[in-house]
Amino acid sequence: MKPERVVLVLSGGGMKAMAHIGALRALEECGLAPAEIIATSAGALVGALAAGGMRYEELVRTAMRVRAEDMIAPARVDVLLRGLDASSVLRGQPLRELLHRILPVDDFARLLVPLRVTATDLDSGELVTFGVAGRTDCSVAEAVYASMALPPYFPPARIGGRRFADGGLRAVLPLQVAARAGADLVVAVDVGPVPFGPAPGERPVPALVELMDRSLAIALADQRLRTIAGWRLAPGRAPLVLVTPPVDPHATFAFDRTAAFIEAGYRAAHAALAGRDAG
Repeated sequence: MKPERVVLVLSGGGMKAMAHIGALRALEECGLAPAEIIATSAGALVGALAAGGMRYEELVRTAMRVRAEDMIAPARVDVLLRGLDASSVLRGQPLRELLHRILPVDDFARLLVPLRVTATDLDSGELVTFGVAGRTDCSVAEAVYASMALPPYFPPARIGGRRFADGGLRAVLPLQVAARAGADLVVAVDVGPVPFGPAPGERPVPALVELMDRSLAIALADQRLRTIAGWRLAPGRAPLVLVTPPVDPHATFAFDRTAAFIEAGYRAAHAALAGRDAG
């Protein structure tokens, strides 16, 4: 018997989050259409594309067209003039323009699948939800930008007089939001960070970027493990299917591996769902 209400939770993870596209295909093939999507950071981008009505083939075409230059534009002038007072090392406008260009729906009320996008209030530390049972005083694109605005890379979003940044700072896998979604089954796709150092042969990145990435990975990986354990220990929670695609944990900015990420998500989701049926 298939569950009546499937809630899909999508983690952050940079370009690794393209694995969520493959997971969506696997869910469709298993007859498990999400009744609601809860997503953060780069997962919020995929979630908003799917909630807006994009089918698998269009999702793949859209993801394959995304290039580094669509998101990564150094804020050279601002950093040069303001130094440590600069709000970010990258400009936010290219990412904002990309989101407005590729998202099929920009009004939460017009989404075909209810969507919750999470972001972090930088001043209160609160995890804030946009969309279902949350704030809708901005466009879908601006909510997704807020969810992806990881300091110190991107400047924070300013919405309603508040500053918002990457939702993964509080919940890289936002299961705590799913606890309020009335699910019969929760499927969570996790491509978040792992708490170990760079892999041998990894392409070099600037030292500041590498150190920031590793510091965040240690904190966020621990946060994610505690969240998953908490879900499984809490009484009365819906069954959880955890999908963990075997993607390179250091490939956050690997814009050239989109097809491999999608395939990994597809295979991992099918395997996890088959395990659920067997159990």
